[in-house]
Amino acid sequence: MVKLEEWAEIRRLHKSEQMGVRAIARRLGLARNTVRAALRSDTPPAYRRQGTGSAVDAYEVEIRRLLSVAHDMPATVIAERVGWQRGMSVFRERVAELRPLYVPLQAFGRTSYKPGELAQWDLWEPPVDVPLGYGQAARLQVLVGVACFSRYILAELIGTKSSEDVLCGHLRLVVELGAVPKKGVYDGEPAISSRRRGQVVYTDAYLRLKGGLGMGSIVLAKGHPERKGVVERANEYLETSFLPGRRFSSPADFNAQLSEWLAERANVRVHETTRARPVDLLAEDKAAMGALPPVLPDVAFHHDLRLPADHWVSYSGADYSVHPKAVGRRVHVRSDGRELVVTCGTEVVARHGRTFAKGVNVTDPAHDQARKVLMGRRPADFGGAGGLGGQDEVETRDLASYDRALGVSA
Repeated sequence: MVKLEEWAEIRRLHKSEQMGVRAIARRLGLARNTVRAALRSDTPPAYRRQGTGSAVDAYEVEIRRLLSVAHDMPATVIAERVGWQRGMSVFRERVAELRPLYVPLQAFGRTSYKPGELAQWDLWEPPVDVPLGYGQAARLQVLVGVACFSRYILAELIGTKSSEDVLCGHLRLVVELGAVPKKGVYDGEPAISSRRRGQVVYTDAYLRLKGGLGMGSIVLAKGHPERKGVVERANEYLETSFLPGRRFSSPADFNAQLSEWLAERANVRVHETTRARPVDLLAEDKAAMGALPPVLPDVAFHHDLRLPADHWVSYSGADYSVHPKAVGRRVHVRSDGRELVVTCGTEVVARHGRTFAKGVNVTDPAHDQARKVLMGRRPADFGGAGGLGGQDEVETRDLASYDRALGVSA
């Protein structure tokens, strides 16, 4: 085999010096066929050690036969069928090398979409730290949806991948759209579904959303991002056109800027695929969609507890104050991802804006002041048993007793 230096020199002499094969062979002391081979080869020669073979070679024909019958047959099953008795590492490598030859080819053509037919949904994490207050900042999730026919983009920073954040954000965007697409297309987000034995199993919360809206759904298997390319391209568009040069002061500021950009830029430019503005195609798209239900599905976070003397409730890594007059009472906590509301019976005893900061106390000054007024007083001072932590049936006064004690009008 010709050496690398000889190969380079042969080609230099031929291309630069215009020397013929016979002259090059004579100068370098090589056979003319060797010179011809070097001139025909556009790639440099490389030494390749002769393989010594593998114990798996004797089983390859049978491995190929089994893969041709069932291309997804596990390597352990193949090893058992062919009688392999040695270590599995080398056997697995050979099966992995041969398996792609027997997997049916899949090709995906360009898809055309009918009005109202599909909307694709995805989570996008902008590569920017958004200030959260309390000296904290974090990268948060944005839910992005695209109505496939019109290419109309909907998006909202929802914060986390928790069920209530994803599904409440999803519901808000559908309401913003003003109609219900016939089907939604998703990745396998835990808030939406999981897979068990190859079957899609929807979460109860998503089924409430899906059933309440009367919407169908398609959950894609891993490895096929091209099947929701419409929303993937929208994510790229957001990252390359919305983010550059922007600064955000809070999650609310992020959403305000995003909403303005979608309305004034993204949905009014001429789309390169449809050759039309998404906002101009939206009416036709919505006309073929379903109507919003008169009562929207409830996919918010719900939790019941008896309020302890430490009158804060925990939610998503932060603690929120509750009016101390509800201490010892059963309270209900609800969050839609934007707001946290605590009720005792029919009365609202706390209302806070959501924070994404972690390990912080969100305190209403009125609750703090009420705690100082009530400190040291006994529940009997208000004519009832509330605050003792006893059973609900022995409580004889409603929360208005506390309002009267504090001088607050009902």
